[in-house]
Amino acid sequence: MTETQKTIEREVSASGIGLFTGQKVSLRIIPSSPNTGIIFQRVDLPGKPEIPAKLSFVQDAVRCTRLAKESASIHMVEHLLSALSAMQIDNAKIEVEGPEILAADGSAKLFVELIELAGIKQQNAPRSLIKITKPLYWSEGDVHLVALPANEFRISYTMHYPHSPLLRSQYYTVSLTPEKFKDEIAFCRTFSFYEEILPFIEKGLIKGGGLENALVIKGDQVMNPEGERSFNEMVCHKVLDLNGDLSLIGAPILGHIISIRSGHSSNVAFAKLIANQECR
Repeated sequence: MTETQKTIEREVSASGIGLFTGQKVSLRIIPSSPNTGIIFQRVDLPGKPEIPAKLSFVQDAVRCTRLAKESASIHMVEHLLSALSAMQIDNAKIEVEGPEILAADGSAKLFVELIELAGIKQQNAPRSLIKITKPLYWSEGDVHLVALPANEFRISYTMHYPHSPLLRSQYYTVSLTPEKFKDEIAFCRTFSFYEEILPFIEKGLIKGGGLENALVIKGDQVMNPEGERSFNEMVCHKVLDLNGDLSLIGAPILGHIISIRSGHSSNVAFAKLIANQECR
């Protein structure tokens, strides 16, 4: 049976603090028609410009994925996009007030809860899939990404921080269904090393960051009083990010994605490679 596209049943909204600006930001997720995809709209700017969640609108950013069109941009879209993709929402408009998506607790948990609160609506239009039919690979230094044919959407991620006595290496593989995303991935928070994040804080580049919306690692300890939410929270968050970045292709993937040490820029570069292969 052919899968059909999905949107949400009713609009939902949330507000909070932006990780980079420290400003109060808000969003509203609204049902959308078939074949429209995910579209962001900066309703706080003159003309209320729209920015499609597509690879062609990705611009350089530090420690996040940013979409931009002309003078309008939105930072930190990856967690929301990962939730929408994993919950199989194909079409929605996201009205945004502010220059970034709210940080929430540093995970995608809030966004999954919003989608479930809104409800999911089947639409009368077929869902197109990108099927990996031959091996694809992308490498740069010690970062590697591979796509292999498979009858499911699976992500396998190897994280390697040899300088960290706490992290070392972590590996996680998952057949990315909505249930698996909710149970094992959505609650996993972004993380940073104290020594790496301190210069950004001192320069005022991360005004809204803190232990309430990120895991911070110092030496062999997690600085957050409550500790980790799971033994593999860090590598699961990497899968969360990768899924969000790959969703910018604009269609679900049928294949096995294998990543070693990838981040936002390499995720996007690999997504472009997959999209270009699909267009041939």
